[in-house]
Amino acid sequence: MLMRLSILLLVLSGLANLGFAAWDPSWWMVPAAFAGWYVADMLSGMVHMLMDYYPARLGVGLDRIYFYQGSRESDEYQGLFRASMKRLNPFERLVYDFKNHHPRPHALGRRTMLRQIGSTIVAGSLPISLLLNAACLIWPVPGWFMAGTLSLLIGGTFAQYFHGTLHREQNPWIVGAMRRVGLLMTPAAHQLHHDTLRRDFATNCGWSNNLLNPVFRFVHQRGWLTDKGLEPQG
Repeated sequence: MLMRLSILLLVLSGLANLGFAAWDPSWWMVPAAFAGWYVADMLSGMVHMLMDYYPARLGVGLDRIYFYQGSRESDEYQGLFRASMKRLNPFERLVYDFKNHHPRPHALGRRTMLRQIGSTIVAGSLPISLLLNAACLIWPVPGWFMAGTLSLLIGGTFAQYFHGTLHREQNPWIVGAMRRVGLLMTPAAHQLHHDTLRRDFATNCGWSNNLLNPVFRFVHQRGWLTDKGLEPQG
């Protein structure tokens, strides 16, 4: 119920922001929208980088389910999985999901859209959109700024869904259309990340990877992110 209400509020808030933008149209909206899409891509890469290398919580059995050798449909595995997940907060579950999809990439593609974007809506997209509504009611916010922010909100909200489409063969037609014009990256481009886990962390369109790749090399060489964080430890 809470999630449905959050989605409804986000849609209504987004439509209101679109209306505010329409009051001040200009050609600057076009570059602003592309800039917002770029920032959303960069944020997807920064989050991906952190989640991949952030150490999973110790002592809750995540290593047992991550390295489980039997059927993941078995009662034993399902029991271990539920027991471990109950002891994690939403952030820690997200961290585990990112690590788990590396050896099992199609696991992310099987997630429903709601599961992929729900936490993003509640924790980020909805509060930001509502704050933007309030700002437009108080100040004359330029239309180009609204266009850029709406582009950022859309890209940020659907970032994990876009990531999931890279690990799924059947996708809505709009995903294919956006890939053809370069607004979303292709599975082949994303495979470069899975080949090494040390490059190309951005998963929306990949425009920001040329910037993020040297950032990753710097923080990895400094030991701020280490390979030990890639897999759950015992």
